[in-house]
Amino acid sequence: MGDEKLHEARYWEKLDEQAVECLLCPWHCRIKPGSTGRCGARENQDGTLYSINYGQVTSLSLDPIEKKPLYHFFPGSNILSVGSFGCNLSCRFCQNSQISQGRPHTEYMSPQNLARVATERRSQGNLGVAYTYNEPMVSFEYVADTAPLVAEAGMKNVLVTNGIVEAEPLEELLPHIDAMNVDIKSMDDDFYKRLCGGRALPARATVERAISDCHVEITNLLIPGENDLEEQIRALVDWAAGLSADLPLHFSAYHPAYKFDAPPTPPETRQCAHRRHC
Repeated sequence: MGDEKLHEARYWEKLDEQAVECLLCPWHCRIKPGSTGRCGARENQDGTLYSINYGQVTSLSLDPIEKKPLYHFFPGSNILSVGSFGCNLSCRFCQNSQISQGRPHTEYMSPQNLARVATERRSQGNLGVAYTYNEPMVSFEYVADTAPLVAEAGMKNVLVTNGIVEAEPLEELLPHIDAMNVDIKSMDDDFYKRLCGGRALPARATVERAISDCHVEITNLLIPGENDLEEQIRALVDWAAGLSADLPLHFSAYHPAYKFDAPPTPPETRQCAHRRHC
């Protein structure tokens, strides 16, 4: 990591004995001095909470917008995709665990520099900036500082997120976000608790709030034996359709990763899910 000045976090409050409570996401981590919250990206240093992944870039790539996946938001465009480290879930099947659960090598990139690079990539069909790869909500301060600069340059801001965030910071981000893909892992709370270390409701609440202010698409990773039963798929489809008949829902295939070793998703499972969705 670079030696730039530490960036104080937002959405937290002081507790006794220099402990702090983070208010960014629903977990409300109580963090002792010298420790991070469960996301690994917000650290208590001497009674002050800092965003230690602010501007710390692990991945930077010009991707097709469809890779996010966003298939109904400027299709055929590219988007500059940036990731850091940290996540407020601990999914056993995470496909980006090196950056979501670890502390990888990073290079510092200021908000101004990222906006400049995005603008320079316009000649390559770049639409704007996608905050992705790890969970962007745990980089809240960086996204909040960068997104207005990208918007001022006439470009788009995209979040690829698990949707786990409190209402107030979400409201602060939404005016600057043009599109998001939200990963709804299951409609079952037990799935989130057993396999992700979280709860199901916050992600759905983010979709329900964001859909009126920006373009939203949903992704569901189908894991054999865990969330691929007909009634589970039907519950997700019915909920999404109840929000909007035009809300895109992507079913993606699981492959063994990180700490989970279910068999890969058979093609016929996705085909069946697609027929129910249609």
